[in-house]
Amino acid sequence: MIPRKYGPLLFSLILSGLMSLLVSGISTYRVTGLVSSFGALWRSAWLTAWFFAFPAVLLVSPLARKAVQLLTEKN
Repeated sequence: MIPRKYGPLLFSLILSGLMSLLVSGISTYRVTGLVSSFGALWRSAWLTAWFFAFPAVLLVSPLARKAVQLLTEKN
């Protein structure tokens, strides 16, 4: 098992991977349609997107947490 202290890093890795997979798939489909090489094109687009998405999530998540904290009420 992975130690709990790495939870936020693992969360960012999984979140960025899934979101970049979804967005790159939609974008690839919109540009190419369902061509025979769709899977290879999607995989290539996804890996490129994930390469940028993971560090972006790491950098932006503290700002997003702060924004949520400012926009929500304390109980």
